[in-house]
Amino acid sequence: MSYEAVCFDLDDTLYPYPPCNEAGKRAALAALRDRGYEMDRETFDELYATARREAKRETAGTAASHDRHIYFKRALRRHAGECDAATALAVGDAYWDGYAEEMELCDGVESVFDALAAAGTDVAVVTNLTTRVQLRKLVRLGVDDRIDRLVTSEEVGREKPSALPFTTALAEFDCRPSEALMVGDNVGADIGGANAVGMDTALFVAGGEAPGEDELRGPRRPDHRLDAFADLTEVAP
Repeated sequence: MSYEAVCFDLDDTLYPYPPCNEAGKRAALAALRDRGYEMDRETFDELYATARREAKRETAGTAASHDRHIYFKRALRRHAGECDAATALAVGDAYWDGYAEEMELCDGVESVFDALAAAGTDVAVVTNLTTRVQLRKLVRLGVDDRIDRLVTSEEVGREKPSALPFTTALAEFDCRPSEALMVGDNVGADIGGANAVGMDTALFVAGGEAPGEDELRGPRRPDHRLDAFADLTEVAP
C-alpha cells in the first residue's frame, strides 16, 4: 500500500533504547560521585526508580513524566534531604551525554528513509518527551535532515495515545488518517493511539522483547509486525 505520510516513534523504534538508558545511568552515577555523593549502584537504582515512579504518577500524561532532570532533582532531595540544584542539573546533563554516546540507528533505517524520499512520502517523528532532548537525539543519529516534522508531547500538551500528537502531524501534512502509517514499539501509545484515529500501524521493537500475542488484541493489534526495520519497504511506500 502507498502512503502519503509515515510517522515514526523515536525511542526504541529508530534506535535501541535499553543500552542508551544503561549508559546514561552509568554516566549519571559517575557525575554524582564526582560531586561528592558516594553511593553504590544498588542505592542509585533504588533512588532513581523511586523518583521516576513519583514523577510519572504526579505528571502523568505530560512530557515532564519522562524528564530525567526531574528524576534526579527528586532523587537528590530524597537522598540528602535538601535541594541541590547544581548537582541535579549536572547529573541530568551527564545522563543525556552518556545516553547520546551510545545511540546508533537500527539497521535499515537509512535505506527505508531513502525509499520514502524517493517516493515523495512525508516523514514525521511523533514522540513522547521534551522537544530539546528529542531534537538532540535526531541530530545525534544523523537523521534530522530526513525528518519533515517533529511532534513532541511537550509541544502539543498531550502524550500518546492521545489523538492530539497524531492529528497534529496529519494536519501539518494535510493528510487523512487513512493515508498515513504509524510505526512504533509501544502497543498502547503507538499502535493503540494511531489505530484509534484511523491510521494504519506497524509494530517494530528495536531493543528488548517484542510484545506477545496476548498483548496484541483489539485496538492494540497492529496491521503489520516487522521483524527488521528494513521490512518496512514491503509495507510502504
